[in-house]
Amino acid sequence: MTEKTARRDTARSSAKRGPALAASRQAMTQLAELTGRTPDSVSALEPTDDGWRFRVEIVELERIPQTTSVLASYEVDADPDGNVVSYRRLQRYTRNGTEGPRQ
Repeated sequence: MTEKTARRDTARSSAKRGPALAASRQAMTQLAELTGRTPDSVSALEPTDDGWRFRVEIVELERIPQTTSVLASYEVDADPDGNVVSYRRLQRYTRNGTEGPRQ
């Protein structure tokens, strides 16, 4: 596979998941500004009538060892472009917790 073909395949793949990916990137950037913490991962994503709903995991307290770090699960509602409309912390948990975030 040539480099040009690989770039074209990547562009096609991004176009298929484009709206969700672009919206999640925008929402995560805004959430980082609002909370002062960098989102660790997006653990859920669903379209809504008004845009998108995300579940995001954020490290709230880094500890050594990392398995004892405290994370929080946030629910984020965003418009179709990924602009945050609302967010709330659902729960906090330790990284090594066997329960993890509730679904």
